[in-house]
Formats: sequence, structure tokens, C-alpha cells
Amino acid sequence: MGSALDILEAGNAPRVQFLNFPLGFETGPFRDKQTQMETVRQGLAGFDSFTEPGIRTLPFSWDEGWEMVNQREQDIVNSDLRSPRNTQPQYQTEEDRLLAEQ
Repeated sequence: MGSALDILEAGNAPRVQFLNFPLGFETGPFRDKQTQMETVRQGLAGFDSFTEPGIRTLPFSWDEGWEMVNQREQDIVNSDLRSPRNTQPQYQTEEDRLLAEQ
């Protein structure tokens, strides 16, 4: 089972159950025991049902999970107060600059 389709395809695993859930939530929403148990059940059922190599998509969706992850990423971008990277040396004080240039 996995939720990063590009990685699953690149890994060329013989049999995979794909879940379109955000990374870190491969079996579903946090504390949603019912969904988590059902995704694991269906994932394990692949051991009996796969007759040839391939990737199957399990029939679960969690749009709110993707919205949550996108919002979290946007919050991180908006709260990042670091200076942009550049190739110029940065010094805390003029004295540090002078010592480094000696």
C-alpha cells in the first residue's frame, strides 16, 4: 500500500494498492478508526486478489485531507520570515566580517 503514485510507479513493485491520500495519512484521517481499518482490510485483501502484477487504486477519497495539507503548506510559506538565499556572505557584525576577510 502506498499514497505516492509516482514513487510506486518508479519503484516498479509487483503488486501495489494505491490510496490517493496525503503523505503521512496513508490509511486515512487522523483518529478515523473505521476508515483506517477498512483501508488496511482492503489493502491486505490484495494478497488474495492480485492475479498479475500492477497497481490498483483503492476506492477511498479524502478531499478535506488534501485541503488541510495545502493550507498547512500555504501557512508555512506565509510565515517564513527568512531572507532569500544569495551567494553573498552574511555576518552578524562588522567585526565578524573584518575577521573573516583577514
